[in-house]
Amino acid sequence: MPPRPVASPPRRITRSSLARFRYGDANDSSSKENSTPPPATDIEDVIPSATTTRKRKRTTVIEPPSTSSPRRIVKTEEIETKVAIPSAARRQRKPARKTVDADTGEAKVSAPSDWEEMYDTVKAMRGPGGAAANAAVDTMGCERLAEESASPRDRRFQTLVALMLSSQTKDTTNAVAMMRLQTELPAHAPGAPAGLNLENMLAVDPDVLNKLIWAVGFHNNKTKYLKQAAVILRDQWDGDIPDSIQGLTALPGVGPKMAHLCLSAAWDRTEGIGVDVHVHRITNLWGWHSTKNPEETRMALQSWLPRDRWRDINWLLVGLGQTVCLPVGRRCGDCELGLKGLCKAAEKKKVLEGRRIRESVKVEKGEESDDGADVKVEEREEEEVVERDVVVNEKVEGGLKTESETPNPLTEASPEQREASAGKRRKSKKT
Repeated sequence: MPPRPVASPPRRITRSSLARFRYGDANDSSSKENSTPPPATDIEDVIPSATTTRKRKRTTVIEPPSTSSPRRIVKTEEIETKVAIPSAARRQRKPARKTVDADTGEAKVSAPSDWEEMYDTVKAMRGPGGAAANAAVDTMGCERLAEESASPRDRRFQTLVALMLSSQTKDTTNAVAMMRLQTELPAHAPGAPAGLNLENMLAVDPDVLNKLIWAVGFHNNKTKYLKQAAVILRDQWDGDIPDSIQGLTALPGVGPKMAHLCLSAAWDRTEGIGVDVHVHRITNLWGWHSTKNPEETRMALQSWLPRDRWRDINWLLVGLGQTVCLPVGRRCGDCELGLKGLCKAAEKKKVLEGRRIRESVKVEKGEESDDGADVKVEEREEEEVVERDVVVNEKVEGGLKTESETPNPLTEASPEQREASAGKRRKSKKT
């Protein structure tokens, strides 16, 4: 039996092989077969780089009635084609980094990119009418809980106590506990005033103190810290609070954050940045640095942030974290940083929704027509175009066909007539 011939693989069909069958060539078939067709243009080459969007503008004009024809409403549509300009290149964000000065050879830390714009934006948000205004820290922060009627020494002591109670506690809860101490802490001696001062703190029973501050976090430990700190203040600091970071951090239950905030609020001296969980979390979200704890964040910020910003940054970011940049459920659609593209951690879906809402709430001013009549303009972004409500001067085979709007007997009739007509139609359907 003769061997079966091996079938060759099918020839690949390409654009060049199909070009000879193109329509409209004036040459004969033989010249088509022998001629070399020009290279075919790929479909990707004819697609424009910029995307186009079509916008429909609907204009409703009520024409005045004339003697020859009844009043009619003519709706026209204009198609506008807008070319969307490709978005600019994504801005490059750089965190704080160590650099070496080429002239002096001295190592320094360069600030993150766009940090000043971000700082000013947050400051505007924290101002009156901003998205982050009226935060709890504005009225119930530790530096605002001391009694104005108290003596300067007692005010400083109350500021220290408020900071010691604020650890792992919300500002609202801390404010309630401070109010109880200022009004219910028993007097140390008959005839002495009750309230929050060093003498009453030394004399109060630990169980009574624990009941007054039970709402704050870790109230059992804080009761011990307050009693121990009161003894140290009496024996080592002449009944006042320390005026240095070293003296404040030596007190039980006082860390670097509390010490810097207390020195700033009580003694009006700023020697460092008070970094709490909000400052640590938000600055890492922004990409300013990559730190593991608040103390590392404090050292990183102090290495490049100008000294005149050290006192306000805690107040700014704590308020932002309490109102907009929440630990859970961040409101990126209300944050100016996300809307401006400054925050690298902003959730894109929330930002787009926030931009859409802002566009929708803009009130468009009514345009005025040439004759002074008001014209209502409605704009919608759509892919397709709907037909005109009234067709005027439509061309047809054999002549020109003119249509006008005929009155609807149901709309022109009285309510009684419309009801009677509807009843007749229902009866006819039943039969």
